[in-house]
Amino acid sequence: MTFLIYLAAYLIGSIPTALLFGKFAFGIDIRDHGSNNPGATNTLRVLGKKAAIVVLLVDVGKGAAAAAMPAILNAEADPLIVGMAAVAGHCFPVFAGFRGGKAIATTAGVLLAANIWMFLIAYISFIAIIFLTKYVFFGSLSVGASLLIYSLFTEGTEHELIFSIFLLFLLFLHRSNIKNFIGNNEPKINDKRLKDDRIPPRDDKKRA
Repeated sequence: MTFLIYLAAYLIGSIPTALLFGKFAFGIDIRDHGSNNPGATNTLRVLGKKAAIVVLLVDVGKGAAAAAMPAILNAEADPLIVGMAAVAGHCFPVFAGFRGGKAIATTAGVLLAANIWMFLIAYISFIAIIFLTKYVFFGSLSVGASLLIYSLFTEGTEHELIFSIFLLFLLFLHRSNIKNFIGNNEPKINDKRLKDDRIPPRDDKKRA
C-alpha cells in the first residue's frame, strides 16, 4: 500500500499542466518559448495571467492531493514525503519526457495539506525575496532555504534531511537561472522585455 501511494503521488505530480494547457489552448509547446520551463512562471511570461492562474491552481492542487492521500486512505505514510513524490513527478514527469517544472507551485500544495506553518514561512519568504530582489528564482531558492532553517530550529519536524536534499534539488533545477544571473542575463519579474514572449491564443491566430 505504501509503495502504491508513493507511485500514485508521483503520477499525480507528473500531469504536465502547463504543457497540456499550452497545446490545447494555444497550440504550442511551452517548453519551446520563454524560459522553456513548463511551470506557472513561464506560463505567465508566455501565455498571460489567466493561463498562469489555471496552471498555478492545478499544480498546487496536485501537491495537495498527493499529501492528503495518507489521511484519506488511512495509511501510515508521512504526508510531507508522499507530497515530495508528487514534486518529483512535477519536475521529472513521466508523461512529458521527464521535462517538467521547478517545484514551487506543487510544493505549495504539499505544504498546504501537510503543514500550514511550513507553508506560511516558506511562501512569505518567497514573496518577500521576490519583492526585494525582483528575481523569481531567488524567491524559489528561499523556499528551500526557509524550510531547512525551520526544520533545524523547530523540534519535532524530523525533516532536516529531506529539506537539505530539497534545497540542493532546487539549486540543480535553477542552475540555468543562476548561470544567467552571474552573466547578467537573468530577467527581473518586471522586465518589459518579457512582454515580447507573449503568444496569442489559438483563436486569435485564426482571426489574424
